[in-house]
Amino acid sequence: MFSVISETINWGGKNLTLETGKLSRQADGAVVVKYGETTVLCTCVFSKKTAENASFFPLTINYQEKFYSAGKIPGGFVKREGKPSDREVLIARLIDRPIRPLFPDGFLNEVQVVCTTLSYDSECSTEIAALIGASAALSISGVPFLGPVAACRVGYDENNGFLLNPTKKSDLELTVAGTDEGILMVESEANELSESIMLDAVMFGFESFQPVLEMIKKLKKLAGKEVLEVIPFEKKYSEISKKVEELSIEKIQEALSIKEKLKRRDMLEKAKEEVFEKLSEEQDKVILDTLFESILAKTMRNNLLSTKKRIDGRKLDEIRPITCEIDILPKVHGSALFTRGETQALVVTTLGASSDEQILDSIEGESRESFMLHYNFPPYSVGEIGRLGAPGRREIGHGKLAWRALHALIPNKDAFPYTIRVVSDITESNGSSSMATVCGSSLSMMSAGVPMREHVAGIAMGLIKEGKDYVVLSDIMGDEDHLGDMDFKVAGTKDGVTALQMDIKITSINREIIENALKQAKEGRLHILNIMNSVISNAKSDLNANAPRVETLVIDKDKIRDLIGPGGKVIKEICEKTQSKIDIDDDGVVSIFSSDREKMEETLSIVKSICCPPDIGSVFNGKVIKITDFGAFVSIGNKEGLVHISNIADHKVKSVADVLKLGQEVKVKVIDIDEKNRIKLSMKDV
Repeated sequence: MFSVISETINWGGKNLTLETGKLSRQADGAVVVKYGETTVLCTCVFSKKTAENASFFPLTINYQEKFYSAGKIPGGFVKREGKPSDREVLIARLIDRPIRPLFPDGFLNEVQVVCTTLSYDSECSTEIAALIGASAALSISGVPFLGPVAACRVGYDENNGFLLNPTKKSDLELTVAGTDEGILMVESEANELSESIMLDAVMFGFESFQPVLEMIKKLKKLAGKEVLEVIPFEKKYSEISKKVEELSIEKIQEALSIKEKLKRRDMLEKAKEEVFEKLSEEQDKVILDTLFESILAKTMRNNLLSTKKRIDGRKLDEIRPITCEIDILPKVHGSALFTRGETQALVVTTLGASSDEQILDSIEGESRESFMLHYNFPPYSVGEIGRLGAPGRREIGHGKLAWRALHALIPNKDAFPYTIRVVSDITESNGSSSMATVCGSSLSMMSAGVPMREHVAGIAMGLIKEGKDYVVLSDIMGDEDHLGDMDFKVAGTKDGVTALQMDIKITSINREIIENALKQAKEGRLHILNIMNSVISNAKSDLNANAPRVETLVIDKDKIRDLIGPGGKVIKEICEKTQSKIDIDDDGVVSIFSSDREKMEETLSIVKSICCPPDIGSVFNGKVIKITDFGAFVSIGNKEGLVHISNIADHKVKSVADVLKLGQEVKVKVIDIDEKNRIKLSMKDV
């Protein structure tokens, strides 16, 4: 029934197998990737006709994880996989980024790649298997794909050097993808490593995935379908392209001399409208729009390569003007406004208790995250009208990049027992908003009193390359990103790199370009860090008045259930009464969070009265439970003691009932514990 074709190699100590011909035979291309015991099904289907009025390449990459792949049932009330998790979105983006540049100009047919994790062994990476499988499925499908592309993960430690597809965390978590020509994509989180180590890690990854590329090529020879022929866009519309250029070139040149983004955009729109007006009878507007954008890109690139001057007049390595402000919002725990040129991020830090941690449920298992960073990109930030809704792939991806950049500097729970949530709202954008988020987040957290050792700053690098001639640009703005060949984001401290993300729009780049970009990025990063340090160089020693304070104490593990109570009754009553938050871990560490000092002391007293054996001299908040002629019995947690009539007040008390009532709350001090563990209390000694 099946005509199965497969290829297997030993890669990084594990068998890697690509198999086609058994599953999903009606897809244009379907490959099952087995790496160790991790199994991913990757399929490709594409339309054989160009979509009508297509103005962009409609490529969709979907990655989905089946919980059964790890022998798990999904958490929550709905026991089935639903909308993509952040992890699935991030992996889909990881697959998309090195694949998208490898389609020829003029190919605008709809393409969908679906990668489904069927089995997960907890050691072999699903994202690497999915990316390799997507490349293999595209390669055999008949779609005009200029691959194959392959990828691997790289780790690093001082003792063992670089590690291929590591199973344990190290000082570096890097994913690199590319073709046999060079690098296409880099994604990483690092523990302040030098530029030279990062560069060597990228090249180690490039060399390591070459056997995988050869494997995909062999599979394509055996199972590949005839490739759909594509006529290059410029060749197909060469005559009308000349007319568009004649009509628009002068106005394009004039627009590219305008430094302000919105004014430049308005002039380009007017030039485009004139093209539509004069040529719409000869050609569809979508085609005219694409040709106009192509001429704009060519003009901007030629100008930059010939004059070495950028649209806004800056030098190649010059950073836009920067302004940093902190504490701009009065009621929040920490805030900062970071402005770089026409890009601006308003970043706010909120501190919470352990119960505020994010619970993550995936095939890797349930985990908790105490540091969250959320990035928002509203349409008004670029002067547009748009729909507000749930975060898209871009917002999730940019937020995760900033999270990676800052993660190495976040203090551990022992040093700072707070949950940290950072929100970056982009209020204005003209390129590099994710790196503005990194800078603003660092400022905001120091403003909130998060004890970071030092600042983290980020910068986005660009590239214009024609043949062997190229220029590397520091701190790219929107047009340079849109019309350029590279978006290379570098974040780190003065001591080293904490995150890299590189995306290429051409078929690949070499070591020399990456090395120059890293060197130029370091100079820019140090410049930005100096400005940030001039505003705030160390975390504030005192938290904002609105931020919760924390007190911790250790109780006997056997007392945890007494503090929680049946169905959580006791702890809920304490929290409601004192308006505090109480977190208890399995080791008996109790953390109390409150922004009110009196409420904090009250909560601490109640917890001690329930969980801690009373010592002579201890002070508790108690409740009168019985009144007698000789005194009152007061409950302190799960114990009670006697306040003798002589210890109720400084003056002589004739009748206990004249001073105390049942249920009255009083502050008492332990003055004695006799041989029968009976507790004597005093109100007047408090």
